[in-house]
Amino acid sequence: MKHTISVLLQNKPGVLSRVTGLFSGRGFNIESLSVAETLDENLSCLTLVTRGDNSILEQITKQLHKLIDVIKVTDISENEYVEREMALIRVKAENTTRAEVLRVIDIFRGKVVDVSPKSYAVEVTGSATKIQAIVDILRPIGIKEIVRTGTIAMARAPKK
Repeated sequence: MKHTISVLLQNKPGVLSRVTGLFSGRGFNIESLSVAETLDENLSCLTLVTRGDNSILEQITKQLHKLIDVIKVTDISENEYVEREMALIRVKAENTTRAEVLRVIDIFRGKVVDVSPKSYAVEVTGSATKIQAIVDILRPIGIKEIVRTGTIAMARAPKK
């Protein structure tokens, strides 16, 4: 089962290394990892995606809480949440394929961020499935390079 975990931690050197070391030392895989400073420059929010059953998730959570610089650990996939990922994709855009590439980008609400005589660099933001869908469509045209951010996520606000 896929779990999206949000970790609030101190924004200090070495903290991210200790978190990733905890995962690798216990044989857990991190499928996606994104970390950035919060409104408070002394804190960072780390979003990671991993897979495992509830007992593995419980073990991960307990181990994360043991780290001194970790303030809060939340499995946000337990409730409703919003997740996004961004991808930069360099795709062939020769005379015969330029219009098709632009149509695909438009359908996925992406934008061209760089143009060369033989390629476009495209930015696309959305769910992981949306990113995978555009990759699958652009692959036959010719993807030269792709870079993905990994998942970032936030719990939805209560409706009441």
